[in-house]
Amino acid sequence: MKRVCVDAVMLESRANELAARSIKGETKRAWIDLAISCIDLTTLEGRDSPGRVRSLCAKARTPLPGSDAPSVAAVCVYPNFVGIARRALDGSDVRVASVAAAFPAGQSELAVKLADTEQALNAGADEIDMVIDRGAFLSGDEHRVAAEIHAIKGRCGDRHLKVILETGELGSYTAIRRACDLALEAGADTIKSSTGKIGTNATFPTALAMCDSLAAFFRRAGVRRGLKLAGGIRNTKQALGYLAILNETLGESWLEPGSFRIGASALLDDLLLQRERIRTGHYTRPERIPKD
Repeated sequence: MKRVCVDAVMLESRANELAARSIKGETKRAWIDLAISCIDLTTLEGRDSPGRVRSLCAKARTPLPGSDAPSVAAVCVYPNFVGIARRALDGSDVRVASVAAAFPAGQSELAVKLADTEQALNAGADEIDMVIDRGAFLSGDEHRVAAEIHAIKGRCGDRHLKVILETGELGSYTAIRRACDLALEAGADTIKSSTGKIGTNATFPTALAMCDSLAAFFRRAGVRRGLKLAGGIRNTKQALGYLAILNETLGESWLEPGSFRIGASALLDDLLLQRERIRTGHYTRPERIPKD
């Protein structure tokens, strides 16, 4: 697999130009609904509880009671809450995702990572969000990184595997592109930017670098793989910027929950507020939006 050297200045200029494109009118409302339907509504905190997970699942099913707002794509929780989420989402189209593989650091032996993954799968997870060992990647042990992805995908079978690269720790766009290419070749169904647990998370240039890798993989292998952006995406303007980058680089066929996800919690509320403003001409009362 050929290494790609990324021109940082060109990438940043192009990404910021694409993300700044104005989205208005019916297109804006349609893209807001699209963004809602692509959210992995997420709670990954030490204070998580069964009650909080059930509340999050209720909000995932019906983001704004009394409206026609779509449900989100998935709820993402720790493995020990998968069973609770599974029962709370029964009968809906909302999927259950779980972080695994020694999230968020990825610093554990493969046997532990596989056991972590199996716990989530056995409890009913539809999707696994695994994190790579960045230490191994940055020290040049790409074989270990690829082997772990391959092994965990083997345990997932036909269930969806998202591979978290933690791009904010990789040091350069060239390294980010290399990590994307490596993960895709090793079997990732989706490449994901971040855990949301460090200071630098998703950015427009990072998203563009990931899209370029997905486009190259599609040309090379003829297989469409997905993108998930996570960490720090809190408002509608940001979400629409990412959709614009995806649309311009990968095309309209990627604009659906099977190929694109946003890992977020606070974002959903702002999307709902903006949606209601477009629909009615004024913002809805914040108390109408369910608490998570």
